[in-house]
This record gives sequence, structure tokens and C-alpha cells, in this order.
Amino acid sequence: MSNSLTISTPALATPAATPDRAAADPNRASATIWIAVFAAMIGAFMAILNIQITNASLLNIEGGIGTGVDNGSWISTSYLIGEIIVIPLTDYLSRVFSFRNIILSFATLFAVFSVACAFTHDLPSMIAMRGLQGFFGGVLIPMAFTLVFTKLPKAQQPIGLAMFSLAVTFAPAIGPTIGGYLTENYGWQTIFFVNVVPTAVMVITLFFTLERQPLQLGLLREGDWFGIATMAVGLASLQAVLEEGNKDDWFGSPFIVRLAIIAAVSLSLFIYNELVVEKPLLRLRLLTQWNFGVGTIAAVFLGFALFGSVYLLPAYLGQVQGYNAEQIGNVLAWTGLPQLLLIPLVPKLMQRFDTRYIATVGLLLFAASSFMNIMMSLDYSGDQFFAPNVVRAVGQALTLAPLSALSLGSVAPQDAAAASGISNMMRNLGGAIGTAVLATIVTKREQFHSNIIGHSVTLGREEVRTRIAQLTNYFMAHGVPDPNAAREQAIIALGKTVKRQALVMGYSDTFAVIGVVLVLAAIAVMLTRRVKAAGGPAH
Repeated sequence: MSNSLTISTPALATPAATPDRAAADPNRASATIWIAVFAAMIGAFMAILNIQITNASLLNIEGGIGTGVDNGSWISTSYLIGEIIVIPLTDYLSRVFSFRNIILSFATLFAVFSVACAFTHDLPSMIAMRGLQGFFGGVLIPMAFTLVFTKLPKAQQPIGLAMFSLAVTFAPAIGPTIGGYLTENYGWQTIFFVNVVPTAVMVITLFFTLERQPLQLGLLREGDWFGIATMAVGLASLQAVLEEGNKDDWFGSPFIVRLAIIAAVSLSLFIYNELVVEKPLLRLRLLTQWNFGVGTIAAVFLGFALFGSVYLLPAYLGQVQGYNAEQIGNVLAWTGLPQLLLIPLVPKLMQRFDTRYIATVGLLLFAASSFMNIMMSLDYSGDQFFAPNVVRAVGQALTLAPLSALSLGSVAPQDAAAASGISNMMRNLGGAIGTAVLATIVTKREQFHSNIIGHSVTLGREEVRTRIAQLTNYFMAHGVPDPNAAREQAIIALGKTVKRQALVMGYSDTFAVIGVVLVLAAIAVMLTRRVKAAGGPAH
């Protein structure tokens, strides 16, 4: 995302200037550097974890703070808005205030506002605290990413990328599991306390392992303030449109229309400004580099599928199967646990095989796991998701590190921080678009299938009359003595069955969409040019 180790301090970008890198073997980082990288990965993991940790617990949180179901989605939206705004700012903030100061102070404030979320008692305060939590946590993702490219030698970068991959793909999968377990057993407040200890370990470790750097406050005068303002307004508005559009009937809502206009105008001005200003906030011209540009497109598709699937599965299990938070978490665990075993093997694969092929295989396996869910039925629940989730876990494990190496491996070292900001922001934006699009598809396809099924469920069909008679007898045998009332209950029950079946079919359609998007991502990866594998032969 956008941190500026490289730009903020030339010493960090130059191996000779870093004592740890001046060791006998320039192809091996010192223990101090590895400890710093690992600590930074803890921060990235926790920041990404908190995107999803509330998903399985939203109903409990909504009840706890006394808000309605329709408004509770802002608990997730506000965090994403804060995060997506700060990611592109990270590089600039790091250059002004130093990488070390930003990561230590923002990580500390991330923990503070995490705890503050647990003590909120109404929706406005929860939205404010979650927004600030996302803002201060958002920098931890790009900073961990940039550390890999600026502190590790080329030969060991695949190991760092594998660690980052674990944070990006494992955290969303395990987030609802942790959140569901804590909510069901200890109350929803505990999902916010879980950030404190890991963040404290991270801060203490980085305090002793990152070198101090001077502030460059003079850069404040050179800041792209117009770009910052238009980006913040545009991305916040776009994020709100994507998150709330389906609930508010998209452009049938004046609120969504106004936000969409603000987003379109602000982002258009931002893009124009970034292309003409001398010192832009985001160096969008980096996207003209073939591998980085095409790799970023693939990253958007991956974000669409990664965050979209983590949204779909809990929603399906909760809506259709009536699972509670802990049960949902247990099902999702199998999209995360296999990655703990597989991701450490990816660096070796990257040294032996063309990274394009590894990423393509991973994306196609991820796509296959989605296509395995396109024929769901009313009894399709946790057990039936086991095999697709394991296939998905294998695919995700093989995807992110090779894709990152492909897109950023050809970027010059001095551009690493700026490029990582663009790449990570676009992946998160892809996730926001994916969640919004998939939620809309579920709604529209459920209505479509409900109409189709409804046309065939008529009293003119013998099997329908038979089913209504069976249900009528059931209700009369279970406390409804009036035949007319029992028949009315039978018709209502049949209508609910039709609606539930239509909902299942709607979810099946959305898994097909995810599969197609991942196939497109695989095609994009194959369009990239071959790169020399770090620590291995040229492919």
C-alpha cells in the first residue's frame, strides 16, 4: 500500500547503508530485519482481520448498540472507508513523518480505537470509532508490503511475499471464525479486544528493530493537497455507494445518487490532477508499465473474488441455513487453515517455476472452488462446503505471492512504495466492488428465480394441491383446529419454501460470477511478461 521506506529514507533502500544488510552474504537478510518484517506482518494481519471479524457478528452488535439491521452495515462500511482513504496516503505520510514514527503511532492508535469500539453504545459512535480504527489500521497493510521490497534482498523477497500472502488471504478467512467464536462465548465486545495484545507485540518489536529517521516536515509544503482532498472525498463516497447501494435500491435512492455524483466528480478531478501535477500523491503513470498495469487489473479481480466470497458464504449460511456466528466461523475455517501449511511452500515453487504459471494455477483452482457451488440445493450447508473450501484454500495459497512478484517485481526499487500503494488500494477497491455487485446479484437473481418458480407453483397442478393438503393436515395436527386457518398457514409455508429455494439459486448464480471473474484474472496473469524468479533461474 503506500509506505515509504524507500522514499522516506534512502538509507533503507540502499543495502550498503543498512548494517544488517551489509553482512557477509548480501543475499540473506539479518535476523533483525526478519524480526521487523514478521512484526509488520502481524499488523497487516490484524488490519485485514478486522475487515471481516464483525461479519459473522453483525446481528449481535446491532442488538448490543440498539440499531436496526439496515443501519448495521455501516459498522463494516465505516472501517473500509477509513482504510481505503489512508492506504494511498501512507507513502506521503511516511516520507514526512518517517516510516518508523508512522507505523508505531498508527499501530498504537489502531489498538486504542479498537478498544473504543467495544465501549460504544449507539450507532453514530460505533461508526466514528470503526472509521478511525480503519484509518489508523489501514497503513499497516502497505507498510508491511513495502518492507518486503525495501528491506529484504531479492532472493528472499518470495519468503516475505508468502508471509504477506498469509496475512491477506488467511485473515479474511479466519476473521469470521474468530469473531463468531468470541461473540457466541464471550460477547461481541471481545472481538475488538483481540487486537490489543498482537498490536502491542508488534509495536514493541518494531520500536527496537526499525532505525530512527529524521522528519521531513518541509514536504508538507509540497503536498498534493488537492489530490488528497479529491481522493478522500471520492473514495469515501464511492465506498459508501458500493456498500449501501443494494440496500437502498441503488439509483432509486436520492442519497445514493448524490453520493455517486460526488464520487464521479471527485475521482475524475483526482485522476486528472495526478496526471498533470509535478509531485502527485499517487503516481498513476506507473500503471503504464506492462506487468504492473496488467498485474493490478488481476489484483482487482482477485480482490473482487476474495472479499466477495468471504461476504457470500456467511450471508448464505445465516440467511438460508440459519447458522449462528460460531457455526459460520467453523465452516469458513477450512478456507484458512490449509493455507497455514501451503503458503510456506510457495517461495520454493517460485524459485523453480514460472511465477505466471503458479499464479494462474492458483486462480483457476479458486475459480473451480466457486464453480463447485453453482448447483446448491436447500440441504446444501456446512458439510457440502468442505471440499470447495479446501480447494479454494489451495488456490488462494498459490495466488497472491506470485501475483505480487509479477506486478511489482519489475518496478524500480525507488518506486516500490508508490506502486504498493496503488496495488493494494486497487485490490481493496476490487473487494468493495465485488461485495456490492454480488449482493445486488443475489437480490436480483432471487427475484428472477422466485418469479420463475412462482409461475409453476399454481393450484392447477396436482402436486401443488397435494402438497398444500399435506401441509394443511400438518398444521391441523399441530394446534391449528380451523381448516381454513390451517390451509392459509400451508399456503404461507409453501410460499416461504419457494422464496428460500429461489434464494439458494440466487446464491448459486453469484458463485458462478466469482468463478468467471477469477478466470478473467488468470487470463490477465498469462498476459504478463516473464520475470526472473527471485533466487532462481529466469523463466
